[in-house]
Amino acid sequence: MKIKDIFAKKTVFSFEVFPPKNTSSIDVIFRTLDELGDLKPDFISVTFSAGGSGNSGLALDIAAKIREKGIIPVLHLPCINYTRSQIDETLELAKAQGIENILALRGDINPAIPPVEDFKHASDLITYLKNKGDFDIAGACYPEGHPDSDTIEDDVKNLKIKVNAGADHLITQLFFDNEYFYKFREMAAANGINVPIEAGIMPVVNKKQIERMVTTCGASLPGKFVKIMQKYENNPEALRDAGIAYAINQIVDLAANDVDGIHLYTMNNAYVARKISEAVSGIIEV
Repeated sequence: MKIKDIFAKKTVFSFEVFPPKNTSSIDVIFRTLDELGDLKPDFISVTFSAGGSGNSGLALDIAAKIREKGIIPVLHLPCINYTRSQIDETLELAKAQGIENILALRGDINPAIPPVEDFKHASDLITYLKNKGDFDIAGACYPEGHPDSDTIEDDVKNLKIKVNAGADHLITQLFFDNEYFYKFREMAAANGINVPIEAGIMPVVNKKQIERMVTTCGASLPGKFVKIMQKYENNPEALRDAGIAYAINQIVDLAANDVDGIHLYTMNNAYVARKISEAVSGIIEV
């Protein structure tokens, strides 16, 4: 089933997972999927190595396992370090596994790995995918602007190029202040971007996690969020519960403001995903 068809019927509720580190067994994520599958998300996306190697095969295996559980898998596909032939090979493997939903990404630029020139932007990949089969294509967007963009206005103009290339819907980078999302959504609409936009929410359950995420994606932290971290940083259980509560409050507010969907960055933590899913089940059809 195509994700775009779900948006036409309901507020979408989905999860993201990632392959385990090379030192861990794939059975670890399979056990997590058993628990996440019980929560009946509309789809589960799985991240993919942006470096041209690493966890690419694992991502396909995990996506196939998601499909076996009767849940729609979405395969992340970063392009900056992949040749056309490598992309073609991945697409053929995806088709063989019945995977028909792709999240098309440029991928993070690693100074240690020279980028391949076949695809410089996600929009290039989206254009290519449109001619490679009947895939549903999601794109990424950034409520506070992409770190590489000079302004949010420039970023939205680039997003319009991505949508015109054929992105069927969008998933946002994580954010902790809903006002950024609302302003971004208005700006996107004003620029003729009329595809569904799913809000990416990350429940923060430890201090190191948020410090790492803020460094890599540039999301800003509201004052009330900073106070939560400062108060509970030495109490892991309290910080976890506070992070869950904060994410729930974000989702309730987004639902009240007619969000198209919620994409929960689970960090492979089924306990956190369950707590949030149960809390919002009366608000969003889960």
